[in-house]
Amino acid sequence: MREHLMRAALNAAVHGWHVFPLRPGGKPPALHGETSCPRTGDCSGGHVKWEQRATTDPDRIRAAWSRAPFNVGIACGPSGLLVVDLDVSKDKGCSDAPGGAATFRALCERAGHAVPATYRVRTASGGEHLYFHVPGGVRLTNTAGTVAASVDTRAWGGYVVAAGSTTPTGPYEALCGPEVAVLPPWLQSVLTPAPKPSQAPATPILGQSRRYADVALTAETRNVASAQQGTRESVLFRAARALGRFVAWGDLPRHVVEQALQEAGESAGLSAAECRSTLRSALDWSIAHNQGRRGAA
Repeated sequence: MREHLMRAALNAAVHGWHVFPLRPGGKPPALHGETSCPRTGDCSGGHVKWEQRATTDPDRIRAAWSRAPFNVGIACGPSGLLVVDLDVSKDKGCSDAPGGAATFRALCERAGHAVPATYRVRTASGGEHLYFHVPGGVRLTNTAGTVAASVDTRAWGGYVVAAGSTTPTGPYEALCGPEVAVLPPWLQSVLTPAPKPSQAPATPILGQSRRYADVALTAETRNVASAQQGTRESVLFRAARALGRFVAWGDLPRHVVEQALQEAGESAGLSAAECRSTLRSALDWSIAHNQGRRGAA
């Protein structure tokens, strides 16, 4: 088993994926934490976390995996990867509850694309990991539920368990060859955080804040109405997330934002149902995550 896992680690490194050991039979990192750091070796200048210690050096990999049958972790950020984690449904009481694969497929269809063909790994729980190369100069971080229900992503600050690893619930198995597709632009757009509004004084000049919100509404509505085919869903999603903060702060009524973006989305070619579904999920998320106005005491 040790040789098998070492080969899995070396195979990942051949593809440029930075690996580090996970606990035998488990998913947590097998490296020491900051509180138990000996401040020697790699950590002589201070504690070095798993993301920085992940490597593609075959000598270091052989030395590490010769000590124990470690499972294999892939540090997504240093590897230039974004991995979409399609989880199985967590609603055990409902056999019809959609899992991550179904909700991601529906999202792709609404965006006007097929589910991307890329390297896939079946997880121990029965879900799937979809691997994508991130374009140079783009830095994405982990998300949980931002894309869709039961759909998480791992990038900088995150890792996945590599194919060949085994846990008590089952193995991680590659479902196809190792060809990894480039992250689709429409999906990158969904995952890119909405730009922060300029830090204008909020509480003392409430009227100015509302004028800024009106300008933002006009600009985002125009962006949605002029979106090109293949990007309409993601442009609408980002616009709703950007404007949701103004709803949370009381600068714009929700029904005004929904009506303006609904009309813009339909004029761009989206169906009424597609617009409503996207607006509901994006606004709900944005409002929930922007309850405190930035700059307020």
